[in-house]
Amino acid sequence: MDSKVQQTLIIFKPDAVQRGIVGEILTRFERVGLKIVATKMLAPDREHYHKHYEEIGKVITRRGEATFNAVLDMMNEGPVIAMVLEGVEAVELVRKLVGTTEPKSSAPGTIRGDFSHMSYGYGDDHNKGIPNLIHASGDLADAQQEIPHWFSNDELYDYSALNEKFTR
Repeated sequence: MDSKVQQTLIIFKPDAVQRGIVGEILTRFERVGLKIVATKMLAPDREHYHKHYEEIGKVITRRGEATFNAVLDMMNEGPVIAMVLEGVEAVELVRKLVGTTEPKSSAPGTIRGDFSHMSYGYGDDHNKGIPNLIHASGDLADAQQEIPHWFSNDELYDYSALNEKFTR
């Protein structure tokens, strides 16, 4: 794989699944040329989320145990859809499309800016995780740890997308 072609993890959180906007959000990724190389719906247990959010993401380390527990409670409100997307500088591109972690601060035109509005302050005041629709790997190092945590090698597919035929 070309060094500029990357894979990144996205997770459609329970609020995106329950609102029925997964397809609309996914369309944004496909329109910019990102390719789906893995996907599945699942309801992970707390242990799986602990590894994802603390061992990899360091939520307890950065924001504290109360925030971590609020995030896990929110993530357990329903199933999630996990995907691996691939494309040129995919990690940075996906982060740009998704917007900042706090929906209130996300610019219009980003996924969070267009589809959510919750603030950290509201979440903290009500001791709950903020519904921000989607998780996206923070950087390439995170993506390289997150992808094998969510997908086995057998679940990742290598194929040529139609648009790739014109870039070679």
